[in-house]
Amino acid sequence: MDKEKEEKLIHLFEEWSGSQVEELTKLAGSGSNRQYYRISGDNKTAIGVIGEDDQENETFLEFTSHFKKYDLNVPEVFASNLEAKIYIQEDLGDVSLFDLVQKNGGSELTSEIQLLYKQSIHELIKFQVEAGKDLDFSYCFPRIDFDDQSKQWDLNYFKYYSLKFQNVLFHEERLEQDFRMIIQYLSKAEANYFMYRDFQTRNILVHNNKPYFIDYQGGRRGPLQYDLASLLFQAKADLPYSFRQQMLEYYMDQLSEYIEVDRKEFTELYYGFVLLRTLQVLGAYGFRGYYEKKPHFMESLSYAIKNVDWLLANVEFDLEIPELTKSLHLLSENYKTRQGKKTSKKLTIEINSFSFIYMGYPKDKSKHGGGFVFDCRSLPNPGRYDKYRQLSGLDQPVIDFLKKEPAVDSFNQSVSDIVCQAVDNYIDRNFDHLMINFGCTGGQHRSVFCAEKLYDKLKRKYDIKLDLNHLMKDKWS
Repeated sequence: MDKEKEEKLIHLFEEWSGSQVEELTKLAGSGSNRQYYRISGDNKTAIGVIGEDDQENETFLEFTSHFKKYDLNVPEVFASNLEAKIYIQEDLGDVSLFDLVQKNGGSELTSEIQLLYKQSIHELIKFQVEAGKDLDFSYCFPRIDFDDQSKQWDLNYFKYYSLKFQNVLFHEERLEQDFRMIIQYLSKAEANYFMYRDFQTRNILVHNNKPYFIDYQGGRRGPLQYDLASLLFQAKADLPYSFRQQMLEYYMDQLSEYIEVDRKEFTELYYGFVLLRTLQVLGAYGFRGYYEKKPHFMESLSYAIKNVDWLLANVEFDLEIPELTKSLHLLSENYKTRQGKKTSKKLTIEINSFSFIYMGYPKDKSKHGGGFVFDCRSLPNPGRYDKYRQLSGLDQPVIDFLKKEPAVDSFNQSVSDIVCQAVDNYIDRNFDHLMINFGCTGGQHRSVFCAEKLYDKLKRKYDIKLDLNHLMKDKWS
């Protein structure tokens, strides 16, 4: 079925561009069921999309057309075939604001990143207020309004996929009472604007030094505060709290040019929506991480817990939610207890990358007879492409290539599960050495990347001695 739809994408591109397709590359999946492809031919590129949900496709195309009327930075749709569930849109590149924050963030955000946040906030208000005035909300799905039922769904998501999945004890009726209090409190916010729903830096691409916006088809009519909370309290972006406050003030300054703003009331409700969004994110991380076993979401959980701790310590909500507050404290404590690092002053983990062709298996100098050998040759190989051939698994372009490959992510997660089970056992049994080897054809790209990933994982999880060696480095450095 995928092959048939890919052929239709190729045909649609060739009809639009007037040229033959030279390359079709499937891009890494997102949190949705849509499939994305980069298509190129005769110096033209586009992003091809296969979307199985007819209503979602129709909403995206309708919203895009509407937002274009307001000169908002959204991708242009070049061609579509809704009957075949495909369309082709503008290629805005691969660099998101999230990528820049991860690379250049920290306690001191660069002036470039700060400017991009301000530009994004200015555009957000245009989405919400200007474009929201005459948007046809009948295209929204799965719901037209972010109403009380929608809030209840988010809260249930948190209860079932965060609290229950992590075995946090709570009194169900009291928790439901707190949920009703939150819903009643947030209903005070005016909700006649366009609510993007997932306004966060992964959905903001940086193209020609400007922010462009994607994945707005889940938008609906709702309050202003929710999208700002989504942006500034995005868990893994881990923005400095002083910068979040600065951007809140900047948002209200910009919003006051469109509507009258009661800053005190807006701020109080804003932190209520920060709480709601944080609970929704905890539910999502629980579902995607604990249930679907996706490591990215498991790794992000610590950032969401950090937001919980900050909210509990710094925000006094104008409502009584004692059971939820208690549950959040327990959730945080339980998580930190589970994350406590196992320690061994005796155990050394030796991690090597090597080449099957040029050297064969590394020898174990510890006299323990060796350890794990993981064969990375089944993984997608960046060394096949000229632009990566002179680089290694330590270079960012190669890292970006491999991070986008689902097979690599699955491989590393499986390796991590196997190795961590062994390390736990070795610590308990007071062993002193374990060797872990990653091999690929040349010992330059895949094996290096995978060795680095495991090293980072073990460094976060254990207090042990780690020895990382790239045995072919003299050949490619």
